[in-house]
This record gives sequence, structure tokens and C-alpha cells, in this order.
Amino acid sequence: MVKVDNSVGPSSSPDASTGRFSVRLESKKQYNQGLFLFDVKHSPYGCATWPALWLVDPHHWPAHGEIDVMEAINPAAPLSPTTGNLATLHTGPSCRMDVKRNMTGSVARVLGSDILATDCDVSPGNNNNNAGCGVNGSPETYGAAFNAAGGGIVAVEWRAEGIRIWQFGRTAIPADIKAGEPDPSAWPVPLADFPNTNCDIGGHFRNASIVVNIDLCGDAMPEKVWGASGCE
Repeated sequence: MVKVDNSVGPSSSPDASTGRFSVRLESKKQYNQGLFLFDVKHSPYGCATWPALWLVDPHHWPAHGEIDVMEAINPAAPLSPTTGNLATLHTGPSCRMDVKRNMTGSVARVLGSDILATDCDVSPGNNNNNAGCGVNGSPETYGAAFNAAGGGIVAVEWRAEGIRIWQFGRTAIPADIKAGEPDPSAWPVPLADFPNTNCDIGGHFRNASIVVNIDLCGDAMPEKVWGASGCE
């Protein structure tokens, strides 16, 4: 279980005046492509929270890319109260997703604008404001609805041909996964599809560790949509 400390109060020493204690777990092993399955029983959410499950090389970012598998802010509403999980890629120059894609999610928009988040490049001066190329899931893919249904399996297929992300609710997990023999070719359309059409996936993504963390606050995400989050 990964959770934010909620035991520290005003009379504690030290107290929470300089921030609450949180956690970040990072795998020592680094990966280059593969099929990853995560059994997520509960997704953390709440005002000022920024939890994420992702793959990244912390020492060579963005050159080695970033794959955000599950991410949300505040009450699990990346862009509006009706969205759920936000799956995103972040890269260096020359990686775009403004192409035909086969997925159930919808292309995200750059926070605070009507610009579609199809440019994965995080370089300074890029008009996507480091949004990466994101895909929004439906409300049941994160937060209260996801948790009430018992969570589910999140799968990531990372190949040179592209990166795909699926989410299976607890009652809709494919039989091949339950049998320990996962076969993506037999699965339905993924939540997010990131093909190599206009992006050299093999060149942009490598040496990634698995990271699970819960950040608190931050002007890059939670504060930008605070006014529309329902938080006070």
C-alpha cells in the first residue's frame, strides 16, 4: 500500500506546516520494452493530490522518455470532473501522436487551452506546456468509481511498434491474464494507443524504472485546475 501520511496534526513535532510526508517507490531494475501488468486495488485521490504510476529513467529525462500509466490530480479530474485516468507519453523532440489511433480513450487537451495534447515533446518553448501527448479515460478508470468496483488490472505493452495501455475492471479481466498467460492480441481495443507512425518509440524510450508515487500540490498540475476541481 502507498499512502500519504495522515497522522501528523497541528500539535505534532514536526507538524505538517512544511508539507506532509509522502512516498515514492522506484524499481532498481530498468526495462527496455515488454508487457507489464499491474493489479491496482485502490487509486488514491483527493484535493491537492497528484498520484501516478509510471515508467521513466530518472537520470536521463526526457531523453529516455516517460510513460505515465495511471495519473490523476485533485478528485481524479485531470481536465474536468467527468474524466478519469490520464495516460501520457513525454519525450524529447520529434514524437507526435497526431495520427490515426485505435483506442477507447479521448485525446487530452493542454491544461488551460483548447490545444490537443498530441505533441509528446517537452522541450522549452513547445506550445504544449510540457503536457506531453495524453489520453483521457472515462470516469470509471480512476478515483471513486474505479475503487468502488474493486479496482482492476492495468496493462502496458511497450514495443518498438508502439505503446498501448489497457484497463480491465475487476469483473472484466481476460481469462488469459487470470491463467498467467497474457495475450494482448486477444484483448479488446486499448484505452490508449501510441503508435510509432510519427514517433521512433525504440529511440525515445529505454532504460525505464517503474515508479509509484503520490505528490502533493504542484503548479504543474493540481494548481492549474484548482478552480474547476471542486476543492476549496
